[in-house]
Amino acid sequence: MFSSQTAKIKYSYNKIREVKSHRIGELFSAYRDILWDDGRHKYNVSSFIGEVDEILLGERFSAFDQSTLDNLIGTLRQRGNSNATINRKMAALSKLLRKAHKMGDIHSLPEFRRQKERAGRIRFLERDEEARLFAAIKSRSEDAYRLSVFLVDTGCRLGEALGLIWNDIQEHRVSFWITKSGRSRTIPMTERVKEVIKLPASEGRRPKGPFTKLSQAQFRAIWNDAKAEVGLGADDQVVPHILRHTCASRLVQGGIDIRRVQMWLGHQTLSMTMRYAHLATNDLDGCVTVLETPRCSGADSGGASPLSSPPPARREPKSEPVASKAPKPAKRSAKS
Repeated sequence: MFSSQTAKIKYSYNKIREVKSHRIGELFSAYRDILWDDGRHKYNVSSFIGEVDEILLGERFSAFDQSTLDNLIGTLRQRGNSNATINRKMAALSKLLRKAHKMGDIHSLPEFRRQKERAGRIRFLERDEEARLFAAIKSRSEDAYRLSVFLVDTGCRLGEALGLIWNDIQEHRVSFWITKSGRSRTIPMTERVKEVIKLPASEGRRPKGPFTKLSQAQFRAIWNDAKAEVGLGADDQVVPHILRHTCASRLVQGGIDIRRVQMWLGHQTLSMTMRYAHLATNDLDGCVTVLETPRCSGADSGGASPLSSPPPARREPKSEPVASKAPKPAKRSAKS
């Protein structure tokens, strides 16, 4: 307390809070259920954070500085992590640290810079591959076969299909409410999708949805056995998510514009859908015509392009009829 004849000032220290040191694992235990929903993504995030805690040797900190982050990224790269994988791990770490900073557990944050990612090759199933793989799946499980057909014709994610209930299916359309982006979407169904959502006649209680009898683990086990049988076991890109890529690729190759493909797949940003844009090559067919047209010499070429429209024919000006002039009267002589 400070006082004088003219003023009195009181200082209070009640709101000052001591910042304690924490391990990454402790922060994750405190906030994981708040920041992430239960499911496969939360399981992956738990693995990411566990790896980060192991790299930091369980170090306790009250401030996460830039040098610590740079060393962490360098270690992940030395372990063979691609830039795309590093970005996913750093996104989880950034989300956790921002929450801890907001709650007052740490008092400074580093700058998270997104690593430049290369556009990788997108693998999708050819028609014959789909037929062989689906036949092998059907021989193992009718439910897994129905789910596979549904995934490739709707392009939805595996979790979105497994979470469907009967109220989500109305006449010729299906609605996805539980999505990765948090945005619902509704799309029309193909004829074979309408068939596979029908459950075979059986006794007992009707399940909650068309695919609720299966879990992700069960479907993936059946998938892996089937792909090994048809000779695709060594291809690590042939996972259930390839059915989503296959659907997108067929839409683009069939001439559907990118905006509609984005709406069909439920991508949050157009940049995610642009990964398939290179498959839409119909607009480039005219370039072949230009390249294959033989060059003509000099005046014969005229510089015209096969892609350009021919110049309009030159119109000759119409000649107007000229009125005949009457002869001038002869001048009279002065003598007459």
